[in-house]
Amino acid sequence: MALNRSRAATRRRRWTAVLGAGALAVAAGGAIAAPAHATAGSTPVEFQTRCVPPPIAGIPPITGTTTADITVDKAAPKVGDTVTVTYTITKPAASNPVDLALPADIMTPSGKIVLGGAQTGAVTVTGPKKNPPIPAKGSFPAFSMTGTFTVTQAGSITLSPGDYNIHTSYIMELDTPCTVLNPPAPVSETVVASPVTSPNTRTLQLDSASGDPGVRVTVTGAKFTPLAEVTVVGRAGGAETADKMTVTTDSEGGFTARLKVNDAATTGVVAYEGAAWDPEKGAGPAAYKVVVPNPPNSQTITAAVTAGELSMSQAGDAVELTSVDFGQGGAATGDLKTVTVKDFRGGPAGWSLTGKVTDFTGPGGAIGAGNLSWTPACTAKAGSPSTCAAGSAGPVGSGGATLASTPNGTLTGGEFTVDAKLSLDVPAFTAPGSYAGVLTLTLS
Repeated sequence: MALNRSRAATRRRRWTAVLGAGALAVAAGGAIAAPAHATAGSTPVEFQTRCVPPPIAGIPPITGTTTADITVDKAAPKVGDTVTVTYTITKPAASNPVDLALPADIMTPSGKIVLGGAQTGAVTVTGPKKNPPIPAKGSFPAFSMTGTFTVTQAGSITLSPGDYNIHTSYIMELDTPCTVLNPPAPVSETVVASPVTSPNTRTLQLDSASGDPGVRVTVTGAKFTPLAEVTVVGRAGGAETADKMTVTTDSEGGFTARLKVNDAATTGVVAYEGAAWDPEKGAGPAAYKVVVPNPPNSQTITAAVTAGELSMSQAGDAVELTSVDFGQGGAATGDLKTVTVKDFRGGPAGWSLTGKVTDFTGPGGAIGAGNLSWTPACTAKAGSPSTCAAGSAGPVGSGGATLASTPNGTLTGGEFTVDAKLSLDVPAFTAPGSYAGVLTLTLS
């Protein structure tokens, strides 16, 4: 009889455990990760949800208010960019309804973010299996899910919270789907995508680098827009001189112009489409000097500046992050080996330095590439014509992110030092051992 009572008590304990797990899933608020910090444009929103617990839990569907926000790593991407999105539920619809404390790390969330506006569709997001213990009758903490999407259309793209599911692994494997009652939910974030910019391949050549005042120089252009009007003009530093004419390109985007150069201030020649100089639609300057007759008994002394290349070097090829403890997890941190960029081309084009990383593989499998984040920094050497802009802080991922860049301009170039603080989010119960991923940097 005592044995039978013991077995019955064991069954009751197991049933209570299963009931607790089911109730947790219904709450749609298992603490999977700390909530992400909202970006400047994100807005917390509230919406009605209906969560259906597993039948074994014996709990009816729960309808309640969920509070959430969505953040992005790029608020102004270009078409073709990969955007990392984070869907954070800051206030679940319900609390733990049972007198049973629930253990840590039993829940894995997944869900959808709904795109609208210029681009429609849904983004799949997932969260890690990570939550603190939840006391009996206690409130559920917040949790976050992340994913990525590729921008395919220019314009304003809205992001709204969508349906989500809580998978629990406590005694039994259970799922609790939660749906938005009146879809779509309110817009929480908006990104404004710009069209992709094609590389400027326009070229300009002169048949002579110097001449007397009034001499005509032959200017040859290629790879301009076919049948477009092009302005050919002398340049003195960043200003135009009086030597100017317009031509129309042929069906292949080429032209030949005979520009009469009178202005002694002219030091180069440029050509461009449109009403004013635009480095994206122009070429040059090609160097040219007006040879002014010297006074008697004088000598002309000339010197040339030779254009160089765009290059980069790095201080090393291995980064050792700090260790984290098994069972606790957290951020493994370190510093990117310093990258030096030298832009000695002397033209109008800027540059962009991007990076992407592989998954971190080790004895416990893999830590996702999206778990690596960086905080970039960029410094220009004194006297550099260009100003260096550091990329946005956030995930690197397999899709890549910008580490640093300089804009196009009338005259660009310089020497730049690029650094970044690195942080790898390691799940709490990742198997002990070494995990390695490869970060690839690309300069263009």
